[in-house]
Order: sequence, then structure tokens, then C-alpha cells
Amino acid sequence: MKTQLISAAHADAIALACEVVRAGGLIAFPTDTLYGLGCDPHMPSALQKVYAAKGRSMTKAIPVLISHPDQLVGLVSGLPERTSRLMQEWWPGALTLVLPKHPGLPKDLTPYPGLAVRMPDHPVALSLLDQTGPLAVTSANLSDYENPRDAEGVLSQLDGTVDLILDGGQLSGGQASTIVDCLGKEPKLLREGPIPFSEILERWYAK
Repeated sequence: MKTQLISAAHADAIALACEVVRAGGLIAFPTDTLYGLGCDPHMPSALQKVYAAKGRSMTKAIPVLISHPDQLVGLVSGLPERTSRLMQEWWPGALTLVLPKHPGLPKDLTPYPGLAVRMPDHPVALSLLDQTGPLAVTSANLSDYENPRDAEGVLSQLDGTVDLILDGGQLSGGQASTIVDCLGKEPKLLREGPIPFSEILERWYAK
């Protein structure tokens, strides 16, 4: 496979990315935290390509990115009480919520009861997700390697395993999102990130 790298600002960039996704291919694109490696979350063959490209263990679930809460339909089986508070406060942004997964999702996406979902705060990512719908997205790097902050770094690690890279320039962030498990009665911190868990708890329990 020859990996194509194109400016995210190119007039045909989003349309080309949509074609790749519909064909079951892999794309890499900038988000507000890291460059992401994405595919159709409902297509097992594409999900398996993500694991293969990264050398990632299939026991690790793949998060899903959305551009609007309406896209949660078909992804989750319901919204736990008070999760809407967190969405209103920090979406779009660096907060990933683990929600009850829809029973129709492939086991290759997640073998667990929950699905990690986030709405990124980046114009390229949001424009892309508006057109493709939800995407299964993990960091665009080889497992246990450094997360690239630019498209050339992505290419150096994933050349030949990803179909298309949208070049959004150098990312200033680089810190992965805060992950909060919302499956129980109380939220649980799974990974520290840019949003302090103390602020999440404060919003959760606010009257």
C-alpha cells in the first residue's frame, strides 16, 4: 500500500477521506489532542487493520469520535444519569466518556460493556466527522512509540499501513484526553488528562 499525504486544507481532502473510510481503509488526521488513526467503527475488517497497523493488542478497545451528540445513536444503549452535564461542559474537548455500548457493535471495536466516546475540539476533525459519521479512532502511532505531533511523524511510523494522512500541521497539545468511566452510579477516573477529575466530580454532583 502507498500512503497518500495531503493537506487537510485541500479542497478535496475531506471527500477523499470519506471515500477511504467507506472503502474500509484507514485515515490519519489531526485532533485537539493527538493525530488520530481512524476507520468505520461498524466494519470489523477495517478495525482489524487498525490493530495490525499499530501492532496493538486486540484486548484493548478502540474509542469512537463524534462531531455531535446525535451521533451517539447506534453507538450507546443509553446515557447514564448526569453524563449530559459532562458533555455540555467539556464537549467538544479533551474528555472521553465510557458509556454503555450498543449491542450491535462489533466485538473488534470493544469486547467490554462500555464504549469510550469523545467529541474533539478541532476544526478538521469535526468537519471530517460531520461527513463520515462516527469514527473508531486511536492514536496514530505504533504501539509503545511516541505520539507524533505532525503528519510527517505519522508517516514515519505508519507509512504503508494507512491509506491517507490529512496534514493539519504541528499540534501544540500532545496530551491524551481525560477518560472517565460513567457506567456505574459514580464516575471513575481511568486516565488523567488535561481536565482535572476534581472538576468533573464537581460538575457531576452539582445541584
